Amino acid sequence: MALSDFVGGSRVSGSLEIEREQAHADMLFSRLDTEVAAARAQLEDVQADVDPDNPDPDALVRRETQYHALNAKLDTLNVAEVGLVFGRLDIADDDPDNPVGGRPDLDRRYIGRLGIEDRADNYRTLLLDWRAPMARPFYLATTAHPEGVEMRRTIRMRGRSVTAVDDEVLSGEAADGRMSDVGSEAALRRAMNAARTGRMRSIVETIQREQDEIIRDPTRGVLIVQGGPGTGKTAVALHRVAYLLYTWREQLSRTGVLIIGPNATFLDYISRVLPELGETGVVLGTVDTLVPGFVPEARHEPAAAREVKGSEEMVTVLKRAVQAQETVPEAAVALRIGSVTIEATPAMVRAARTRARRSRKPHNSARPVFAEHLTQSLAQALANRIGEDPLGGPNLLSAADIDQLHDELAEEPQVHELIDAHFPHLEPLAVLNGLLTSKEVIADVAGDYDDYTRGALYRPAGSPTTPSDAALIDELAELIGLPDPETKRQEEREEWRALVAEAEDALDILTSSESTDNDDDQFEAEILSAHDVIDAETLARRQRAVDVRSIAERAREDHTWAYGHVIVDEAQELSPMEWRMVFRRSPSRWMTLVGDTAQTSAPSGTDDWAASLEPFVGTRYKVHELTVNYRTPVEIMGVANRILAQIDPEAKPATAIRSTGEAVRRLPAGTDPAIAAAAEDGRTSVTITAENVADIKGLEFDHVTVVDPGAIIGASPQGWQDLYVAVTRATQTLTVIGELPLS
Repeated sequence: MALSDFVGGSRVSGSLEIEREQAHADMLFSRLDTEVAAARAQLEDVQADVDPDNPDPDALVRRETQYHALNAKLDTLNVAEVGLVFGRLDIADDDPDNPVGGRPDLDRRYIGRLGIEDRADNYRTLLLDWRAPMARPFYLATTAHPEGVEMRRTIRMRGRSVTAVDDEVLSGEAADGRMSDVGSEAALRRAMNAARTGRMRSIVETIQREQDEIIRDPTRGVLIVQGGPGTGKTAVALHRVAYLLYTWREQLSRTGVLIIGPNATFLDYISRVLPELGETGVVLGTVDTLVPGFVPEARHEPAAAREVKGSEEMVTVLKRAVQAQETVPEAAVALRIGSVTIEATPAMVRAARTRARRSRKPHNSARPVFAEHLTQSLAQALANRIGEDPLGGPNLLSAADIDQLHDELAEEPQVHELIDAHFPHLEPLAVLNGLLTSKEVIADVAGDYDDYTRGALYRPAGSPTTPSDAALIDELAELIGLPDPETKRQEEREEWRALVAEAEDALDILTSSESTDNDDDQFEAEILSAHDVIDAETLARRQRAVDVRSIAERAREDHTWAYGHVIVDEAQELSPMEWRMVFRRSPSRWMTLVGDTAQTSAPSGTDDWAASLEPFVGTRYKVHELTVNYRTPVEIMGVANRILAQIDPEAKPATAIRSTGEAVRRLPAGTDPAIAAAAEDGRTSVTITAENVADIKGLEFDHVTVVDPGAIIGASPQGWQDLYVAVTRATQTLTVIGELPLS
């Protein structure tokens, strides 16, 4: 059955209705322009609020706060330029804001990307934010369940111009009583049949009932959205971000939202969607960009390395790698303290190491414990030497004397060298490189693992870092213990205050020692005080403490940041080590995970949600299943479902509701892919091979050419999954070059 066979929607082509909607849009834009102009004027006033020659600290703080608030408001207002209004409802309402003429029981609600009210008219709603509860019937209503809606209108805009409207009569006298199906929604039908562009199309107006229930799910835990190709998983994830930011604005504005996508191309693909949804306060990234300051030097590495480095066994290997840095000397180390020689024995160092490990602190945080215990042992040994009673009586030194020796040894360079040698300060990347580029270290920390594991871990010195290193660096940061940026800044501020105090003491001394003996009494001496030189600099430096960065900027730089909500698209690709990294950023365990285990292509990816999530949340998660394939034509899904049966014979494919009438083209092996692409003039297209199949995850194209399916299957243990992903990237037509080995 073709999509056109469904009923329920009709294009209103009359220019009169378009003119009416244009008039309403013009009124909304006029109000928006007024707000933008006012915000810009405020911004100019704020920027001129501080005297640059005599900056007042309070004025500086006020300016920075207002500056960022006004910029955020301007961002929101400018976002609305991209299709400000896209829908209208005529809906039953006992107390309508905008009653329809002659129908006091009917409210006319315009739906858009943000809310606009007429404050002068008792805050009457002129435009309803799509996330507001009163807008929900726009997405839920069907002729079977009209939700009080008599008529739903979809409004198409290009810039500020209304280009078309589509009406659906859902109840009342004009309804014909026929039940509409998911395929009958006008906006969705147009979105599905439209050619793709380089960026994801606007999706706000295409939410359907199944998707809307997920978007607004009140679950405050882990929510899994499972669905096959074309079921709108990514659209659901992005709408959920915007809905949560609207509903939990106060909480999430302080903590931020993290969206993790499968690759940089995908993030660029959706980058225009979030602003169109009315929100910009989110952090976008791939899983290998979650560690601040780390950027992989190469994108690809052997599947064996990805598999082993992604396995949970790396927790044990990395812990051993850190502990391997905490050494004990084979023999006593002689220290010359003044005229006395003492020995740091292996027993002393071992006892200090034991004390440090028992503290349960990360390595760098435990280092002061090690240093303190070892220094105390050395102080006691020194006291035993210099305080020994020649007559055999008790030691002549008091406890206070030993404490003094301890303090002196704590400043002794030889002691510092001893501590550095056996309990050094560590950096995650250096530890990882030291592990992966040394067969000896690998043998030491992974000697009880098989040859495959040890061989997969090794890479020659000088090899580039790879994406799978990110989770290992993050784990090492946890084991080693790095200070968060705010703690680091606080330490820097305290150091600065100490320096200022020292400088002020020095200035006071200089001032008190100024000569008052002046031979020439005729003129007043012009003495330039040291305070006159430093005060301006001190004031300027103190203003540095004001942190005016956005939540997103602060979160990106802080490996300890706890996000209010985390969304992971293509979550089935995460390895066990990457799951650990992601959950560290969500202590509240409030997450939305979107994926399809039938499309897993990562060697250590997820094929069972329960197994992946059990270490973090047990069974405390909720699963939603998307069952309708809006994107992929039935002709292509006929092939895709046969591939799915190879992956999981028990899997139930989503129902495809579109038909293009164009069968899948089969071309013999060796055919030039350019021939297939040339026939698709005006459409976006891609040629997928075994070499680039990993790069198209999460993307969609009008036409797809799959070259040598057998090579894709044989390229990795997840070859069938890769082929399934490849054929389902197409929204219109598919060409297969070479044999498709299906039974």
